[in-house]
Amino acid sequence: MTSKEKMNKLRRNNEQYFMKIEGPLIPAKFIERPNRFITMIEINGDIHKSHLPDPGRLKELLLPGADLLVRPAPKRSERKTKYSTVMVNHEGQLISLVSALPNRFVKEALENNEIPIFKDYSLVRPEVTVGNHRFDFLLKDPNGSDFYLEVKSVTFVENGVAQFPDAVTERGAKHALALKNLLKEGKGAGILFACQRSDADSFRPMWERDPKLANAVLDANNAGVKVWCITLNVSETDMTFHQEIPVNLELPNI
Repeated sequence: MTSKEKMNKLRRNNEQYFMKIEGPLIPAKFIERPNRFITMIEINGDIHKSHLPDPGRLKELLLPGADLLVRPAPKRSERKTKYSTVMVNHEGQLISLVSALPNRFVKEALENNEIPIFKDYSLVRPEVTVGNHRFDFLLKDPNGSDFYLEVKSVTFVENGVAQFPDAVTERGAKHALALKNLLKEGKGAGILFACQRSDADSFRPMWERDPKLANAVLDANNAGVKVWCITLNVSETDMTFHQEIPVNLELPNI
């Protein structure tokens, strides 16, 4: 094998799947947030309303004057807002503010066998309904059995610890209970926390903010529901898998 062939093989082996992020994105400044789904932004001295696709508190990220990347609404759109707030630059790192983006990433990454946790799992279909609950994905586990997976978007990181949720989510606690109940039917189940930034070294539930959700996840895990957390690399144009990080579900000394 020639040196060029060796280099080409090495390059192929090092190829990493990346999910393309729809553009173009343009720079803006954050002014204020009058409600959960609206940000007031400044572009070239003009103030605009921009849709915010993440209902979390985001108070540590959306600081006055923060640098944003926003996406203009499609031409001839009848939307009330001309822009969508897509990313914030926080301490030199781009963080996605689109809470639905991890689901899209996980779907495509499963199809491309890109997440090591799920290398022996196969995707059956997304958005599967069981009773009164809809789960993000139905997989087949390494034994060929049904495995239901719920994905949760994480943006909050403090001192290297990713935490969820940063706003109370009754729906999240119900999902954890429903996944636990699936185990009684002989199904497999798991929760994947997807951190839309790469600077976290570990994960824990935000007990201080939502103890009901934290207890539900801990209880589900004790019953056999698998719980993982991964971090993601985010750029203006794409999102890639970064790494799996340790999960600590126990109530901290606070």
